[in-house]
Amino acid sequence: MDLFEDPVPQGNAPEFTVSELSGAVKRVIEGEFGLVRVRGEIGRVSRPASGHLYFDLKDDRAVLAAICWKGQAGRLSVRPEEGLEVVATGRLTTFPGQSKYQMIVEDMAPAGAGALMAMLEKRRQALAAEGLFDEGRKKPIPWLPEVIGVVTSPSGAVIRDILHRLRDRFPRHVLIWPVAVQGEKCAPEVAAAIRGFNAIAPGGPIPRPDLLIVARGGGSLEDLWGFNEEIVVRAAAESRIPLISAVGHETDTTLIDYAADRRAPTPTAAAEMAVPVRLELQATVDAQAARLSRAVAQGVTQRSQRVRDLSRALPRLDTLTSAASQRLDLWTGRLGGALGLAAAAKRTGFERVAGRLRSEMLLALAMQKRQKLDNETRILGAARDRRIAQERRSFDILSSRLAPALARLIGDADRRAREGRARLDGLAARLEATPKQRLKTFADRLEALDRTRQTLGYRETLARGYAVVRGDGHVVTTKAGAESAQLLEIEFRDGRLSLGTKPGKKGGKAPDGQGSLF
Repeated sequence: MDLFEDPVPQGNAPEFTVSELSGAVKRVIEGEFGLVRVRGEIGRVSRPASGHLYFDLKDDRAVLAAICWKGQAGRLSVRPEEGLEVVATGRLTTFPGQSKYQMIVEDMAPAGAGALMAMLEKRRQALAAEGLFDEGRKKPIPWLPEVIGVVTSPSGAVIRDILHRLRDRFPRHVLIWPVAVQGEKCAPEVAAAIRGFNAIAPGGPIPRPDLLIVARGGGSLEDLWGFNEEIVVRAAAESRIPLISAVGHETDTTLIDYAADRRAPTPTAAAEMAVPVRLELQATVDAQAARLSRAVAQGVTQRSQRVRDLSRALPRLDTLTSAASQRLDLWTGRLGGALGLAAAAKRTGFERVAGRLRSEMLLALAMQKRQKLDNETRILGAARDRRIAQERRSFDILSSRLAPALARLIGDADRRAREGRARLDGLAARLEATPKQRLKTFADRLEALDRTRQTLGYRETLARGYAVVRGDGHVVTTKAGAESAQLLEIEFRDGRLSLGTKPGKKGGKAPDGQGSLF
């Protein structure tokens, strides 16, 4: 028996490597299931930092792994949530690293309106639990806004209806923020528009709206789904500007309706809520002005009649002033005698006081005042002397302190002068030595350069045993150049040697009798 013979007989089945078999399975599955739609419930959603989505599609008997790549995940119309029943569109493939098959999802839609409504109700309850729909946080709509911001599509009939209704009722300044009102771009653009209007600074070049209207025409639940997204609801709830939601028709309800401050059944109704009717206001003002005029006239008439009625109950003017006039005449008659008696009494009192005054009393008073003045003068002089003595002692103390301080100042100034003179002498010495040192450095460098020049010059090379051959006055470096020259000259270290003129042919003689090198 041959030692190298395989003891197990070989069959006809081919051999595969693991990679070959995995590749074959991958090609079969991708070829048979290149495009499939799978209905199932989402479970185990994973969102790693790479941005891809990993989740499971399952029913009551099987589980299918699914992947949505980062670029496609942002374009999905429905965001995968655990427990949501969807219809996923994509292709099947395999992952050889784990020996499993999986689905690459390219699109996803809820599995019918029932699933959409269930997801909508679940989201509504979650946002309501956060208090985003509370009535207490809703703001009143301004009665007559100066600027109205409208978030809608610029090319639809909605904006034309709003502008037409505002123009008919009460023209206002309108700012339009164009957005997509359905599709994958709807929710982020609407949320960005609401936040953008709120970010406008008051008093800037662009007027800040006093009221916002988010409007869209009617449509299916799928068409209006962008206004049910959480990002839109939160932007509406956070808006500091009062907001009217006018999405769809009266029977359509979206989550932004709960978060808005007011809900309008149609975009036209939103414009009617935003402003009053100018003609009605004018009529109301005219009616109020007429009522005011009538009320003023009636009030003046009533008060005039009241004044007349009250004037009848008042007594006559002469009756009120007659008693006072009589008393005035009585006191006027008595005034002259009373003044004479008062003057006589005052004169008698003056004469009685003047009689008690004598010259001795005046002299005694003057002496008393002079004595008081002398006392005060002595007190003032003593105080002045004490103050002068005190100031002189302070001056002597300061004078005694001044001499040592002056000596210290002079000593410090002398010390600083000596130190400055020493530094100046050192700097002068350095200044005097610097040019010489620089000249010596330059001389050394020049000498080194000259030695280098001499070393690299050809005369130094001649001194080492070399020679320079010139032909017809030019340096010859080749044999051919020497053969073609008529006159050769060789330069040695100690001089030049001329070889004469070359003859007309090889072996000839030069005119001066010198043999030719050739």
